[in-house]
Amino acid sequence: MEFRPCIDIHNGKVKQIVGKSLRDAGDAAEENFVAAQDAAWFAHLYKEEGICGGHIIMLNAKDSVYYEATKTQALAALAEYPGGLQIGGGITPETAGEFLAAGASHVIVTSYVFSDGRINYENLARMTEAVGKDRLVLDISCRKRGEFYYIVTDRWQKFTDEKVSVPLLNRLAEYCSEFLIHAVDVEGQSRGIEKELATLLGSWGRLPVTYAGGVGSFSDLEQLKTLGKNRLHVTIGSALDLFGGPLAYDRVMEYINQ
Repeated sequence: MEFRPCIDIHNGKVKQIVGKSLRDAGDAAEENFVAAQDAAWFAHLYKEEGICGGHIIMLNAKDSVYYEATKTQALAALAEYPGGLQIGGGITPETAGEFLAAGASHVIVTSYVFSDGRINYENLARMTEAVGKDRLVLDISCRKRGEFYYIVTDRWQKFTDEKVSVPLLNRLAEYCSEFLIHAVDVEGQSRGIEKELATLLGSWGRLPVTYAGGVGSFSDLEQLKTLGKNRLHVTIGSALDLFGGPLAYDRVMEYINQ
């Protein structure tokens, strides 16, 4: 297990939000924390610690009045830690090159591929061709309905018919080098992980997988490590003291590095 830090940027500020609350209309979101520091400050911290593979997520849509402020923050973070951070948020084949040239190690793709309640395999192939499989991360956001987890799109509001399963991961793995998996129902709530999802992801193991959602204690980290067979990396947002939470960053790093 590795710690994969996050820098979520919304309305030009580093924030932690409740995932299901994000809306394009009015650039609204329920905020857990708004940082006094800018994105470059966090990038510098992660660089000094030598932590690679973290992700910057630009949470504003491109037509938002805040998009340019959010993008400026993101580019400053990439400049501070070139090669050390991934970036996502409205990335397309046409825009990916700018962020890679600015220092991103990988681009993370969500809405360009997962939108309108489906997986757009034509767009996925186009993105892989544009940036290369080795520099593409797929961000899969999922919610539980009945017995299964399904990919959700459109700000996590629309269910697809695609179950998160080993066959699906195998199919998508042909296009990318890594997965970022958001457990949407517990995202930003620090109330525990999605155990069944962690078990499923841990049973796979073909590519690196970063789990995001619900980590709020060292018990959660232990469960994720065990259920994920020590194959899953983890990102911690609202529960981390850097973002106003109870988990001390230094202690988390000590635990991960044991």
